[in-house]
Amino acid sequence: HLRNVTLIIGPRPGIKDRDLSTLSMLISQRGIIFLTDTHVSVDPTAEEIAEMTVLAAEEIQRFGIEPKAALLSHSDFGSRDSPGALKMRQAASILARIAPDLQCDGEMHADSALSEHLRQRVYPHSRLKGEANLLVFPNLDSANITLTALRAMMDALHVGPILLGTDKPAHILTPSVTSRGVVNMTALAVVEAAHKAQAIAHLG
Repeated sequence: HLRNVTLIIGPRPGIKDRDLSTLSMLISQRGIIFLTDTHVSVDPTAEEIAEMTVLAAEEIQRFGIEPKAALLSHSDFGSRDSPGALKMRQAASILARIAPDLQCDGEMHADSALSEHLRQRVYPHSRLKGEANLLVFPNLDSANITLTALRAMMDALHVGPILLGTDKPAHILTPSVTSRGVVNMTALAVVEAAHKAQAIAHLG
């Protein structure tokens, strides 16, 4: 299905096919949290992680929410130098350059992302303030496992996967999607199409 979307609709200008990614939203009594990339990028590079973080942040802003991104790793602000940790550290460095206004930091543990008190104790100079609401993962396995675990443990409503980076709104539904999920994703696509039409009209 993703191949068909890529061939028929294609990526938006400035985005490469391999940079398409997905964003998942979980809504629970605890609040709203976003995860990327939960369905597409198997083992993205640091550059691709930076790109998907920017795309995810833009999408979150459309919901009227200020994105606060945490780049996750088993390393906590330089505590390890494994390939995965170095990749997320490099992605954070790229984001500081290309998206200086985005609240984003890493690499960090998931508990540091969700607790400002803990994060300040480990790294008091973090660019991220408050609790992260966008969790960025180093690969597909970690992202998808976390999504399904949180969804089950929190009895959360899952909205997504939201496909990011396409030239026109398009989303791919998973086999387990409920009727409510179909309605949610259809409504999201309609809103995205309306926003795109308004942007084109404004430019014209």
